[in-house]
Amino acid sequence: MAEAVDYKQIGNRPIRPDGVDKVTGRARFGADLVLPNMIHGKVLRSPHAHARIKQVDVSKALAMPGVYAAVSGGDFPAIDSGDVVDLAKNIMARDKVLYHGHAVAAVAAATPALANAALEAIEVDYEVLSPVLDVVAAMDPGAVLVDENNYTNLPEKPEKPSNIANVGKLVRGNIEEGFELADFVIEREYKVPMAHQGYIEPHACVANVDETGRGSVWCCTQGHFEFRAATAKLLGKDLADLKFIASEIGGGFGGKTVVYLEPVAALLSEKAGRPVKMQMSREEVFRATGPSSGTVTRVKVGFKNDGTITAAETWAAFEAGAFAGAPHMPGIMAIYSPYEIENFVVEAFDVLVNKPKVAAYRAPGAPQTMHAFECALDEAALRLDMDPLDLRMHNAADEGTQAPYGPKFPAIGFKACIEAAKNHPNYTKPVPEGAGRGVAAGFWFNIGMQSSAEVNINENGSVMVIEGNPDIGGSRASMAMMAAETLGVEYDNVRAQVGDTESTGFCNVTGGSRTTFATGMAVVQACEDVIAQCKQRAAKTWGVDDDQVDWQDGQAVPMPGVNADVKPLSLADIAGNAAKTGGPIQGRASLNAQGAGASFSINFADLKVDRETGKVDVLNFTAVQDAGKAIHPSYVEGQMQGGAAQGIGWALNEEYIFDDNGVLENPGFLDYRIPVASDLPMIDTVIVEVPNPSHPFGVRGVGETPIVAPLAACSNAVSRALDQRLTDLPLSPPNIIAALDE
Repeated sequence: MAEAVDYKQIGNRPIRPDGVDKVTGRARFGADLVLPNMIHGKVLRSPHAHARIKQVDVSKALAMPGVYAAVSGGDFPAIDSGDVVDLAKNIMARDKVLYHGHAVAAVAAATPALANAALEAIEVDYEVLSPVLDVVAAMDPGAVLVDENNYTNLPEKPEKPSNIANVGKLVRGNIEEGFELADFVIEREYKVPMAHQGYIEPHACVANVDETGRGSVWCCTQGHFEFRAATAKLLGKDLADLKFIASEIGGGFGGKTVVYLEPVAALLSEKAGRPVKMQMSREEVFRATGPSSGTVTRVKVGFKNDGTITAAETWAAFEAGAFAGAPHMPGIMAIYSPYEIENFVVEAFDVLVNKPKVAAYRAPGAPQTMHAFECALDEAALRLDMDPLDLRMHNAADEGTQAPYGPKFPAIGFKACIEAAKNHPNYTKPVPEGAGRGVAAGFWFNIGMQSSAEVNINENGSVMVIEGNPDIGGSRASMAMMAAETLGVEYDNVRAQVGDTESTGFCNVTGGSRTTFATGMAVVQACEDVIAQCKQRAAKTWGVDDDQVDWQDGQAVPMPGVNADVKPLSLADIAGNAAKTGGPIQGRASLNAQGAGASFSINFADLKVDRETGKVDVLNFTAVQDAGKAIHPSYVEGQMQGGAAQGIGWALNEEYIFDDNGVLENPGFLDYRIPVASDLPMIDTVIVEVPNPSHPFGVRGVGETPIVAPLAACSNAVSRALDQRLTDLPLSPPNIIAALDE
């Protein structure tokens, strides 16, 4: 493990810069903007999960006083190729509706009530079709087709269409020989249901498009540059004619990386000649935005009697919803990554069903596949009478291990996480009477992608950081801290701001645990640009060569051995004299970040089950994770605790429940049970720090990994508490009672 570096700003816990605005209600979220002459948009949604649209008639709605615009699929540009074909059909159905809640038409009217009345006046003629709702049944060659033009994406086009959109496969070694070496084999099927991200703020936006077709859109988003690009393509507009402004965001977790309302609001605004506000109800969020994939995963794992994994074989079917795009590839990239396995095969399928198109949800695909594999490991540990952490340590990946998806790991912290868990007081104490202790590993590979940043130095030496990533996890604080550390100034001297699409350089979406890593790297490089300029200004002031100036603790100083009788110049000194040395000081950086360090975790928990009611109580939960370097430890702990809460919810209660017609029966927080405070214990956290060699401060993204392990940790704990292996989530009271009755 690398030696710890003594930082002055990084590793502290300053108060969050957005805190006061949020606790006082001043922060403006997606639905908070009000513009002069603004009207209100509403969406008509399909009552059927699968039906042909024979006709949509909006004339009666348009005839109502106070209704300014109405649109249906035919009002949008026809898009037959490119990367937004499916997106175009998802934001507004064309020839078919493909899930219950699919958008069919939209109106803009003077008031929300009038808009709702106008929706009732729209006439739609449907030819109802049978839906396909089960992911395994959907793969059958004779299944009802969600899309008659969908052919599995293979090197050779299949003869017939099917519901299988894509297939992913990873292979290493010889699977048959691996199983021959095994002393025993664990083989089971596991099911994880479709679940929603559960963000508290529903989707909302305001669009204002003028007579020339140019406009601005304010929205709650994880990536306003991508929203601008998608909206421009969907409406056939020039990218430069649209300006997107990210509001504060009340949760996203991957679910706000996709446009739903924005193109509709922009088209309505253009037709109406007025600003249009649109916001979803909670029911619309559940019915018509992207949940995670439900999955069926079949795992077969061979073990030696000393715990060595000799072979692993996995088959997984992922629900894509109505359009291709399930996270089947990330799921198979993650499943084996914490371990050294010489012989494996994993194959996953991206399968269309008549449900909402899925979207990302923290480490998309990994919780589902790793749930299956981590449960199989736990079953093996019981059979071997081996500590489940020792079994994982015996097979653990380390520096130099080749990841299942290709590259060799540089320095990683998985073994350090196992050791920290093994020594934790919650692990060394006895398991509470009547409870079971579950252990699981988590993993996410993390991503880099494109980022930009500008650093402006004010006349008094204060620092303004401008970047283009919406702050969903504390990034403004981390950007300011990295800037302060690089420049050698105090954190309180730095402000960070999220710029709109016309105010800062391009940044990819806030997602994939990339922001602190990639955009942070851009901020550091922009600060280094500022330092280089400051050294030049100091050299000019002192009358020495540029290479004779050093930068230490926020000051320009002569290099050692330079014979110059001068006083150090602070950032404020240089900024105050900038007019005489070349003008304003601004640093810039743009990059496509490489080397996002993989992040590993270990979670363990004690859960107790009431055998009469099936209720599960979480007695304690401990999350251990490698953050590389925690820029702001409180935010890292918050990510770990939030992921644990969401993972516990998914494991114990959360699921989409559809009736036989494909109608979602629990589209609200009353019936879709996310955890509340009384459901959870205090979640203990341990931050492990094995620096990522590709980042100047050693950062690894931390936002995805925390949700991966809780599903299996809870499954393993409940299975041990009941002395009975439960394979299907959620572990809700009805499901547990049913399992006990069997």
